[in-house]
Amino acid sequence: MGRIRPILHPRAHDYGFLIRRWRTAARKRGLRFVPYASASGYELFYAITRRPAAGRPWIYLSAGIHGDEPATTEACLEWVTSTGLPRDDINLMVFPCLNPWGLVNNRRDDAEGRDLNRTYHDDAVPQTAAHKAALGKLRFDLALALHEDYDARGVYIYETRGPAPYLAEELLSAASRHLPIDPRRSIEGRSSRAGVIRRTITRDMMPEHPEAFVLFFHHTERALTLETPSEAHIDARVAGHVAMIERAVQLRLEISCP
Repeated sequence: MGRIRPILHPRAHDYGFLIRRWRTAARKRGLRFVPYASASGYELFYAITRRPAAGRPWIYLSAGIHGDEPATTEACLEWVTSTGLPRDDINLMVFPCLNPWGLVNNRRDDAEGRDLNRTYHDDAVPQTAAHKAALGKLRFDLALALHEDYDARGVYIYETRGPAPYLAEELLSAASRHLPIDPRRSIEGRSSRAGVIRRTITRDMMPEHPEAFVLFFHHTERALTLETPSEAHIDARVAGHVAMIERAVQLRLEISCP
């Protein structure tokens, strides 16, 4: 019998461990690590380029708004620690875990039973109100929100309709080295083509706004939601997300510097 390969991410639901690693990574990678809110006994943080420079694209990442999607939080950290930051070609803002209570308890919702990704229209929800306040008036050249899906048959992407060129197909190609692409033609009631759900969003299309709406309406022309299949091995899911992040940044830099 061959030797069993150890899992690379065995403590993916340990928020304290995640934050300790982020503190170390931020110091090494030229990022400030900033507390911006607290919820259910956990402090929430974002990481941001310490000395942002004019002319560099701003990149936004977020993870862990659903606590039962732990590959997202691991992937953000792994990309930051492996990408060679500090780097002189981008400015970066990362929200490493938007729902610490959910992560620790392996729950989609928060301690109050709310799906935080349906509360961005409501300033009475403290975590998401604080998130929006932390974003301020920043504009991003690219925004990626990392997610997972228990019903997925592979990796897929929601991409808001904005300026061409679109990125989703290239990102899925990068992820396909680690995960299959979801073949379904309809995903959660929306038309999908080879893993891509590309749609025009309007403020009135949903009564409860997800994070992607706030990003698209106020902060970016390019907002993508990356989904990996929760039933796949966590190491493959993390690798798939990292591959998509890296390819997205590469493509955005190519758009900036043709």
